[in-house]
Amino acid sequence: MSATSPAAPAPAAVQPVIVTPDLDRLQAFYSGLVGAEEFTRVPEEGPAFFVGLRIGGSELGIVVDQNVETGTPTRILISIVVQDVDALLDRVGPLGGTARGPANDMPWGQRVAHIQDPDGNAVNLTQPL
Repeated sequence: MSATSPAAPAPAAVQPVIVTPDLDRLQAFYSGLVGAEEFTRVPEEGPAFFVGLRIGGSELGIVVDQNVETGTPTRILISIVVQDVDALLDRVGPLGGTARGPANDMPWGQRVAHIQDPDGNAVNLTQPL
């Protein structure tokens, strides 16, 4: 953008949206792991094709598409700040996810656990040190 170009308006918010063949499974995973709470559902009655979840002050959307392949390489990482990374690791497997290893202290001041949700999406659970 040149110095004479008008500035683009700032976005109001960014909401990551995961596309999945099993909306209920992913909603249960994020609700059970980090307490995600549903704040919107489309349509409001009957089978939903979109669910909006709140995780703390952030939002995560889930859209159903029966034809999407899970476990394919993804180019997005969902990072969720939590109170206690280690306490959540034991909940990942029973909720259908995979812990990629133990949590580690990083030199930038976070404890991080690399996990995958039930669809194979990369998720980092992070905790300030």
